[in-house]
Amino acid sequence: MRAPEDCHSMEDLRAMIDALDAKIVGLMAQRAGYIDRAAEIKTDVGLPARIDSRVEEVVRNVRVRAMAEGLDPALIETLWRILIDWSIAREEEVLGPDAPQEGTE
Repeated sequence: MRAPEDCHSMEDLRAMIDALDAKIVGLMAQRAGYIDRAAEIKTDVGLPARIDSRVEEVVRNVRVRAMAEGLDPALIETLWRILIDWSIAREEEVLGPDAPQEGTE
């Protein structure tokens, strides 16, 4: 990977962006594997897909990371809330939408 300042044409920039996009998609696929495993474990221990305290913890974590990286934390929060909602929907395919709520806080 070249640094942005080492890209001297739009073709160079586009190639680096495309390479990063491929890595991001790969990381998202890896994250989905962990989500699938979480659904299995939650089934065993009786947890629901959505645990609001964990959702907010994840959002806080990515906002802090965004600020440390010089990114807009509001934008990152918006993107992550979409990712979290997708992840919960994926878990609900295994757990069902009416999973138990006790012991989640």
